[in-house]
Amino acid sequence: MKRTAVNPWDWSLKLGYNQAEILDGATRQLVCAGQTAVDDTGTPQHPGDMRAQISLALDNLEAVLKEAGMTLGNVTRLGVYATDVDAALMNFDLMGQRFGPHQVAPPMTLLGVTRLAIPGLLFEIDATASA
Repeated sequence: MKRTAVNPWDWSLKLGYNQAEILDGATRQLVCAGQTAVDDTGTPQHPGDMRAQISLALDNLEAVLKEAGMTLGNVTRLGVYATDVDAALMNFDLMGQRFGPHQVAPPMTLLGVTRLAIPGLLFEIDATASA
């Protein structure tokens, strides 16, 4: 699969994402449900700790991708939901630490929400991946 970034402006690159990407040669697509800071029984973890919740949500996203034979390098779109956008952005270095080694900056939307499906969760990330 070949990815071609589309960035009429470069401001989003400083935040770690492209405005759009053209995908050529993709043959498989994976659509992931939102991943949160839950353990393997679905029990919320790290109450009140945005950084730990982001880290565990990313771990869970990577686990789903791995099960499908993919990595974060295959992610072509992200949806991010946070109950506190400022707190999430203060910890977005975690996103760079995870996606940076794959040298991808998938288009992303970050939305502030009043709450997530399970009380106590602060952060959720969904993804589309292609191979």
